[in-house]
Amino acid sequence: MHRNWKELTTGLNGALRELRGGAPEVMKGFSAIAQAALEPGALNTKTKELIALAIGVATRCDDCIAFHAKAAADQGATREEILEALGMAIYMGAGPSVMYAAHAVEAFAQFSPATVEPA
Repeated sequence: MHRNWKELTTGLNGALRELRGGAPEVMKGFSAIAQAALEPGALNTKTKELIALAIGVATRCDDCIAFHAKAAADQGATREEILEALGMAIYMGAGPSVMYAAHAVEAFAQFSPATVEPA
């Protein structure tokens, strides 16, 4: 294990809380966008979290990977679903996305109670 993804998300909570206090209207707007985007419609919330995780990989955002790996695990995503979504991120983001996809696999494994770490 290279990075503790659970610790990363926990460590960000204080900074995010400070940001919400310092820019409350902006953060309320961002929260409203997130809630609207995640609302189930033609796509369910799990699928939307898989998309968000793949975008986090393609844009090389470790913090996004952490939060969306957790959300995907919380929504019941399987390792196979994660790997297929990451395949799309690699396709769209080329070589750098391969490296960030490895981060996402590790993050998902730490958040998913059903995942057994590879030997």
